[in-house]
Formats: sequence, C-alpha cells, structure tokens
Amino acid sequence: MFSTFIQRFAPLFLLGFLAAACSPKVTTPDPVTSFPFELPDTRPDRPLSRAMERNYTAYPAPRPEENELFSQFRYTKLEGFDYNNGDGTISRRDPSKVIFANGKYYVWYTYRNTPTPPKGADASTETIPSSDWDLSEIWYATSKDGFTWEEQGVAVARPPKPQVGWRSVTTCDILEWKGKYYLYYQGFMEASGKRGDDCPVAVSYADSPDGPWTPANQVVIPNGPEGAWDQYSIHDPYPLVHDGKIYIYYKSDFGGANKTLVRMQGLATADDPLGPFTKHPLNPVINSGHETTLFPWREGIAALVIKDGNEHFTIQYAEDGVNFDIKSIVKLMPTAAGPYLPDAFTDTKDGRGITWGISHITNATTWSQNHAVLLRFDCDLSQDVHDPEMKKHNTYYKPDFYYKHGLSKAQRERIRKANTKQ
Repeated sequence: MFSTFIQRFAPLFLLGFLAAACSPKVTTPDPVTSFPFELPDTRPDRPLSRAMERNYTAYPAPRPEENELFSQFRYTKLEGFDYNNGDGTISRRDPSKVIFANGKYYVWYTYRNTPTPPKGADASTETIPSSDWDLSEIWYATSKDGFTWEEQGVAVARPPKPQVGWRSVTTCDILEWKGKYYLYYQGFMEASGKRGDDCPVAVSYADSPDGPWTPANQVVIPNGPEGAWDQYSIHDPYPLVHDGKIYIYYKSDFGGANKTLVRMQGLATADDPLGPFTKHPLNPVINSGHETTLFPWREGIAALVIKDGNEHFTIQYAEDGVNFDIKSIVKLMPTAAGPYLPDAFTDTKDGRGITWGISHITNATTWSQNHAVLLRFDCDLSQDVHDPEMKKHNTYYKPDFYYKHGLSKAQRERIRKANTKQ
C-alpha cells in the first residue's frame, strides 16, 4: 500500500518541490532598516538616495508646508488706477519695492500714456511707442492700506535729448540711504527694439519720497564691454543694503545671434548711492529669472527667480548675497514683483521676509492693445507670519484654466500632418 501511495503522489511532491525552488524568494522589509513611515524632521542616520538627500540638505525643511521659503501667491485687483478702458494707451508696470513713510505706503512704477498702443520698433516715432515701456516716465502712488491707491503723478520725467533716458525712463526701484531717497531706473536713448535695448542704469535723488527728484545726469551702472554678457542691457536695477554696502542686482538679456535670449541676474556694489559701482567678478550670480526681486532673509538674501531659465519659478537663498541655492519650487509667481520690505535698507542680519507687494500683468487685453496693469500679491515668506493656507502645495485648477493654455494653430497643423502620415 505504501509503495502504491509513493507511486501515485511522488510526481506531485516533485512538481511542488521544483515550483518552490524556481519561485523568487519573497522577503518582508525590515522596519528597522526601511525608511520610516513617519517622515523624519531631520535627516535619518541611514543611506539615502540623491533625492532624499536633497530633501534634507537642499531645502529648509523636508515638507513644503514647514519651509519658510515656500509659499503660494494670491492676487487682488488694485483700486484707484484708470487704464482708459484697456485700449492700450495707458500702461503701468514694473513697480518698485513698497516702502512706508509719512504714515502711508509708497510705490513707483513705469507709466506710459501715449496716443496709440505699442506699434513695434519700425513703426515707432517721437509719439508712437515701440514697446509697452517705450516713451515712459516714472510715476508714483500712495496708499493707506495697500489695496486702494491714489496716484500722485510724475516722479522722474524724461530728460531732454541727449541725456540718459531721453527716450524713456523705466523699471525703477527705490533706495533709502542716510536720510535721502534714490530712484534707480533704466535710461533708454533709443526706441526699444532698435539697438539691443541699450539702456544703462541712471539715478535721481530727493530728500523726501514725494520729491522733488534731482537727476544725477550720469550713468551709474554702465553696459559691459563688447562681448560681455551685459554689453547691451542692464535692466531692473534693484537696490538693497547688505554688509554695509549698496547692492544693486540687475538683469541682462544675452545669448548670441539667432538664438533665444537668456536672462540672468548680475550684481554691482558701491559705498555711495552715486557710485562708483563695481560689478561682481562672478556675474551672473543667478542663472535664471526675467525680473529681479530679492529681500533680506535671516543673515543673507533671498531671491524670487521669476520666469526664464533652468531655475525659473524657484525661490533661492545666498548667505553671502552671491552664491544662490534653490530653496523651494513655486507656482504662479508674481511678475515684476515689488514687495513691501521694511528692512530693505537696514543692513539687517536677521531679515524677516515678505508677505505682500505689488506686481504687474502684461498684455492685459490683447497684443493690439498691449498694456500692463498693476495688482497686489500676497504670500507667506516671512518669519513672523504663519498662514497654513499659503503653504498648501496641492492646489487645483478648473478645466478652463488648462484650456487657456491650448495648442496654437501651428501646433494643431503639425499634429494634423503627423496623423495623415500614419
């Protein structure tokens, strides 16, 4: 009987043994050596992938909601500005930092009021602008609450030809230094688009934020030599006080002939607001960004890297104000942001950060009526504010938001041709 049992069931035992031998070995992860279920607040003492190593070494906190240099941005329409029904003849753009003086907030900006919208460089004249910032002046406005503004009029008018800025004065920013105020701005000597946007930095100064402003009638930060990255354009001058000096960050457009322009940020420093300014030998100091927006943060300087470049839409930090590292990746960053910055000029070693400011939106209607409008942004990039709503990082958008970023006519045609070949 036993021999019969062996004969009957031995093949089954043999098949089971072979199947077990050929099956992959299944192991249960060891909870002691596995990465923990609860994300640690500090780096765990274990080998980490590059991604997890960055999570603990590159960012201020392993979770975005605990990262003081991460924020969402919220936007509010400003009251008090007229845009001539959006027909493109009036534009306000490139706001300065916001300061508080005389019991109210101040902001300066590029103001254009022309008979027509921009018509391009070839069609431009002494009265018809080539671009949205052509034939502009520096105006300013004040506010009690940061939402409703009262326009005060011109701060810096275009000087007579051939002085710096005779064609247009644009993209200003403010510095307070030893009881005086200084407005830095781009001074165009030709219609934008005709000569590489050649526009060195000029400056005017006053004893009060209400002026009157006296032009220094000199180039403060000149263009670089032929062949240098900033040989044509030095845009968006942005002054801060750091390490006892005046730091002016600026943007340049460069990249070579027949190639898409790249935009990066440089730095020039001085002991006096009128210079001489010395460009940093490591320029460019930030490899991306369309506008220049920075603020004191702890002992160093943080930067909003807005549009353009490999590291666009990031917030970066440099303890020395020169060597910047990415600290967060953000969405819907304000364009040409001018934050309210109480400690911009205090040479602080404990920068408190920002919570709001003024930015702009270009092409507010259509390109044929091209103009820009000012708006308010709010955020939580501050040591003093804790707003959990600003720290959310799983935001959702309605379908219409995505459909507005649809294919162009040329892209649809490319896809149609590809489909017909299949």
